[in-house]
Amino acid sequence: MAGFIQIIEIQTSRIDEVMALTDELRSRASEGSTVRRGTYTRDLDRTGYYMVMIEFDSYESAMQNSNRPETGDFSARMAKLCDAPPRFYNLEVLQTYQP
Repeated sequence: MAGFIQIIEIQTSRIDEVMALTDELRSRASEGSTVRRGTYTRDLDRTGYYMVMIEFDSYESAMQNSNRPETGDFSARMAKLCDAPPRFYNLEVLQTYQP
């Protein structure tokens, strides 16, 4: 497998608080994290919708990260900032390229 990406679709009117929560997690819990890169995006066609893309080396490393207490705490706190339950997409990377 070439990698693993988890996309989290969130609906929130409190995106600044969600991003601040992410910054807090990164600053205090980076040791042991298996996240390789995270990207926040805003849906320009749907107000209040965002996609968060989290990249991992593998599905296994994503699950290892998911099982960390810090991740569970973050998820619970983030859900409270959302206007609807987050939707998760678990994607196996088949190929990447750069022009």
